[in-house]
Amino acid sequence: MLYTEIPAQRPVTPLLDQINDPEQLRQFATSQLVQIANELRQYILYAAGKSGGHFGANLGVVELTIALHYCLNTPKDRLIWDVGHQAYPHKILTGRREQITSIRSKGGLAAFPTRDESIFDTFGVGHSSTAISAAVGMALARRYQKKPCDVVAVVGDGAMTAGMAFEAMNDAVAHQADIMVILNDNDMSISCSTGGFAKHLAGIWQQGQFVNINVNGEPVIEPYPDWEYRSRLHQPATQAPDNLFKAIGFEYYGPFDGHNLEQMVRVLHAVKQRKGPRLIHVYTKKGKGFSAAEADPIKYHAIAKVSQTVTTQPLITPKTPPKYSDIFGQWLCDEAHKDTRLLAITPAMCEGSGMVEFAKIYPDRFFDVAIAEQHALTLAAGMACEGVKPVVAIYSTFLQRGYDQLVHDIALQNLDVTFGIDRAGLVGEDGPTHAGVYDYAYMRTIPNLVLMAPKDENECRQMLHTAYCYQGPAAVRYPRGTGLGVHVEEELTCLEIGRAEVVLQLNHKSDEQITILAFGSRVAPAMQAAQNIFDHLEVNVCVVNMRYIKPLDEHIIQSLSEVTTLFVTVEEHAIMGGAGSAVSEYMAKDTIVKPIIHLGLSDSFLEHAEHSQMLHEAGLDSAGITRSVEQAWQNTMQLML
Repeated sequence: MLYTEIPAQRPVTPLLDQINDPEQLRQFATSQLVQIANELRQYILYAAGKSGGHFGANLGVVELTIALHYCLNTPKDRLIWDVGHQAYPHKILTGRREQITSIRSKGGLAAFPTRDESIFDTFGVGHSSTAISAAVGMALARRYQKKPCDVVAVVGDGAMTAGMAFEAMNDAVAHQADIMVILNDNDMSISCSTGGFAKHLAGIWQQGQFVNINVNGEPVIEPYPDWEYRSRLHQPATQAPDNLFKAIGFEYYGPFDGHNLEQMVRVLHAVKQRKGPRLIHVYTKKGKGFSAAEADPIKYHAIAKVSQTVTTQPLITPKTPPKYSDIFGQWLCDEAHKDTRLLAITPAMCEGSGMVEFAKIYPDRFFDVAIAEQHALTLAAGMACEGVKPVVAIYSTFLQRGYDQLVHDIALQNLDVTFGIDRAGLVGEDGPTHAGVYDYAYMRTIPNLVLMAPKDENECRQMLHTAYCYQGPAAVRYPRGTGLGVHVEEELTCLEIGRAEVVLQLNHKSDEQITILAFGSRVAPAMQAAQNIFDHLEVNVCVVNMRYIKPLDEHIIQSLSEVTTLFVTVEEHAIMGGAGSAVSEYMAKDTIVKPIIHLGLSDSFLEHAEHSQMLHEAGLDSAGITRSVEQAWQNTMQLML
């Protein structure tokens, strides 16, 4: 059934309403599963309209999810969803149906599977390509404990491009682990899948035959059935390739139509009777069942909340300030126009990083390496060795995956690589798996690396230019979402490396001063807090936009220490090891003995909520900064009495 609207009212779902546990699903006849799938798909449309969130991938795995829970004895059998973008149907079928509209909201369900939420969520995910490793670990542990069970990892074709997935498959064969890998081939990660692996999957299709399983449970090669997805081929292969999975040592079955419930149930029942590493290749359509999402799966990877029924007609939205990713994308095009040495790299985040226009204008200078962050960084290192100037666009949370390459392959060799680090700080509804709150700590310890954070979108543009002009590794980390709405200068200007700026000085007739050293996104709320403090207390208040985490502007700290009674650092980052820690380290080194407090994120993983809610609860909005500073000032005054 094809839907064209997101329903504003809860759909009627009589069969789905009877399922609060997969055991109840298994009581239905196989002939009833198609109706359950139709109800589940319609309910997902309704729920996603209420909550927003990941969309296309969930619509694409409705039938597959039903078949898996129908055939497996979950939760005794272990079912692991790679990344977890596609786990909404799984959550609905495992007792969380009426909670699903709360997903990604404060106090509601998490955006991804998490072990604390349900016994059916066997492994917490959020980053790509971890499921097979986890599945092998579970299977080997169960074997050791003599408590065997079926262990199944559901992995998208995009996630299969990461080296970790191949490392895990290699080890699964080495240990003959009893696991099933479901390769969900929808030709997409978030962007279109790219590279040799995508071509290999297309080549499998091009052979015109598939590996079925006969009534005796044995693999058998048959001609393809005539179903719609076979038409979605890449460029035809000149010669049908060998099957990579079989060559590694997996038993291979497929590719199958992932929306054919009867076939999926039959195949899963048969393959689960076999042992060792097995892979079932299924083809699904991202956005299946919703016409707009089928037509544009990239746009409908995730959606915002909708307050009423929407159709496939384009929505008119009010004008807002540009996103930081848009600032990056425009800078990238402008810089590339001036300098033919610029090459741009992304690990499967072309759209999210704002690189679509660049890829169109400069296709020969754009490199999407798929979900392979480690490779992306060493690729940049190799390019830099040859005299070009690579720019790596990457999210803060994903840069963590390439840390060794950042240290060893780029910084150690002092190579000229520029990083645009998006989604820095808290990211709201996506929760702790996607929060970029550790990059100051893991980057400021690295020699040769320059690290900066802009106070607004214009400074972001100028910092990107500064980083690009710097002859060595340099990074600009900027937040998710829109800027402050300031004017963005077209002219590109290099900022002085390691130089901060005083952005606000409020003076009473006082000999005492509070100096707030603010980093990145916290400069604006620090300025608002400073005005509040100035109005409440008879004390001078100074706000410094520190700009650089490394090299730190030690001169401005030293000079301000002569007139400062209380120092305050504020950052949208973990306090431990963060920018405030760098300030204290410098003050200790130069024996600057002044009271100082650090405002930032505590030593805990913060659960999902709206970004503004998370900042408020962390005390990092203007009200929280005001409250913390005024309390610290009272404590300081008491100590001075």
